[in-house]
Amino acid sequence: MDDVLFARWQMAISLGFHIVFAAIGMSMPLLMVAAEYGFLRTGDRRYYELARTWAKGTAVFFAVGAVSGTVLSFELGLLFPTFMRHAGPVVGMPFSLEGFAFFTEAIFLGIYLYGWDRLRPRAHLAAGVVVAFSGVMSAVFVTIANAWMNAPTGFRVEDGKLVDIDPIQAMRTPFAAHQVIHMVLAAYMATAIGAAAIHAWAILRHGRSELHEYALRIALTVALPATLAQPLIGHFAGQQVAAYQPMKLAAIEGLRATQSYAPLRIGPIEIPGALSLLAYNDPSAVVRGLEEFPAEDWPHGIVRVAFQVMVIIGSVLVVYALWALYLIWKKRAFSSSRRFLLATILAGPLPMLAIEAGWIVTEVGRQPWVIYGVLRTVDSATPVRGLIVPLVLFTLIYVGLAIACVAVLRFHIRKSTQREREL
Repeated sequence: MDDVLFARWQMAISLGFHIVFAAIGMSMPLLMVAAEYGFLRTGDRRYYELARTWAKGTAVFFAVGAVSGTVLSFELGLLFPTFMRHAGPVVGMPFSLEGFAFFTEAIFLGIYLYGWDRLRPRAHLAAGVVVAFSGVMSAVFVTIANAWMNAPTGFRVEDGKLVDIDPIQAMRTPFAAHQVIHMVLAAYMATAIGAAAIHAWAILRHGRSELHEYALRIALTVALPATLAQPLIGHFAGQQVAAYQPMKLAAIEGLRATQSYAPLRIGPIEIPGALSLLAYNDPSAVVRGLEEFPAEDWPHGIVRVAFQVMVIIGSVLVVYALWALYLIWKKRAFSSSRRFLLATILAGPLPMLAIEAGWIVTEVGRQPWVIYGVLRTVDSATPVRGLIVPLVLFTLIYVGLAIACVAVLRFHIRKSTQREREL
């Protein structure tokens, strides 16, 4: 394994670790704000305890996400300096705006955490709203930078350099819309279903509890619309990939030969003409196969596996969401069905696995380009050798951070359950 691959692995592990905390850190504030609003509306102390518990969880994930995000920014410059030299003037604006949103979130999260007894209730709630909004905006600007890497615009290439740079036009990359919406919905879905799974487990273990039932209701209120909207956004994303990254589309669909009535393959199932229909709204449309591109440029086969994992998980979660809607229609409490609670626990980790699979599709599917069609990854990597050392070191650090984070969260969950029994 050469050092370029070590550099790519280090970025992949760092991103795979960071995305968990970034997704939860940006979407958890909505849950805590919803719980506090429930307390202000009803006066029920269980909502208050739930809001404080979720606020502590938000702080933990925000802290670890801030650390891992800072590491990522340094790695980007140290491991791929040529990329930063070329792309810095372009992606500098979205990264700067992301920094502004991040610091806004940090400031108001501090106000929220320490202002429970110091601010008027509505002012305190407003601080939480700012945290929730700025967290989303932080994710939006980072995702726009990544979208630009997949469909670069806003410049010309002259003598191997990017000139006539227009940062605003760059931020309007055609990949921005679907990547931003897809990522934000995925974060809300993963966080809300993950939270629902924790509280469903608590209900099964300790018996029915109003605090956990409130939590389950709030979490699923956030999760259900996001889950049902994802297939529509995924369809739009597929059409954009077909238009701007046909080689990636061929790789994720395993399509080797260019053909009309191209089939859609999901596991052992093959639907003739479905890929042409989904990609171009025409079942007879011609879809370009891998044979039209140099074999050395083909993305790694893991792209197709990751895509299949993402689609299968998404389909399972849509069925789960429809089940939840059925219970709502029947006016049955979620906690009244033991099988639904078990399904919620099993569903808990699935959206986060789908996020990881989705980023594999996005990042590995873009290879061998770091800026699609402009700069190859191998040409942007550092010439420094011995990169296996930081790869192993940072992997061990991330494992330690993950263990510490789980331990802290378990402590707060146990404390919230004990306080709920005292109410």
